[in-house]
Amino acid sequence: MLVKYWMRKDVVPIEADASMQEAMERMKENQNALLPVVIGRELVGVISDRDLKRASASDATTLDIHELMYLLAKIKVSQIMSKKPISVRPDDTLEEAASLLLKHKFSGAPVVDAKGAVIGVISQMEIFKALISLSGFEHRGIQFAFQVEDRPGSIKEVTDVIRGCGGRLVSILSSYERAPVGYRLVYIRAFGIERNQMPKLLDDLREKAPLLYMVDHRDGVREEYIESNRVA
Repeated sequence: MLVKYWMRKDVVPIEADASMQEAMERMKENQNALLPVVIGRELVGVISDRDLKRASASDATTLDIHELMYLLAKIKVSQIMSKKPISVRPDDTLEEAASLLLKHKFSGAPVVDAKGAVIGVISQMEIFKALISLSGFEHRGIQFAFQVEDRPGSIKEVTDVIRGCGGRLVSILSSYERAPVGYRLVYIRAFGIERNQMPKLLDDLREKAPLLYMVDHRDGVREEYIESNRVA
């Protein structure tokens, strides 16, 4: 999943000499909490709603409305922006972008092309949307979590059981995080399974791999069976 398919493309950079008031209006108009700051075409910083709140918070309580509006019009974006911003490329993966944001504790970053021009913004919001899409959550259905042996064919064994009950697979996610050596955690989301088949399906799945939990979003049923670190 590449950044270019998930980034916001409707974000227009703001000039460094623009006023704080203009930045606030731009954010409100575009419903965006992060604006790239440029001088010409060169990216020189970013400004967030947090920067705007921090810049005005100390003085706002002691000013009347006219003084406040004057202050907002006088302060320049270049005075309150975060300088030396990190940026990502459109062909970076979302995982690379998310790792970068987490490392620097940023809520978002500008996306720049090979010429250094700003072409969009990727933020936590877009990454959340991608996660929901990747997991297939919008289909609701049922999510099963397994601890399977780390060997060829182990995931197919459980998916064959789900398909055998008429289940349609939406997503299969896998991770070694928190799994004992020689195992992996697998999260499968499926729909199309009749409710009366669930008891037999769960029994059949347990014969293939330890079942950690099951969440049936149709009825809000949540059942946790074992913790992954208890299985060896």
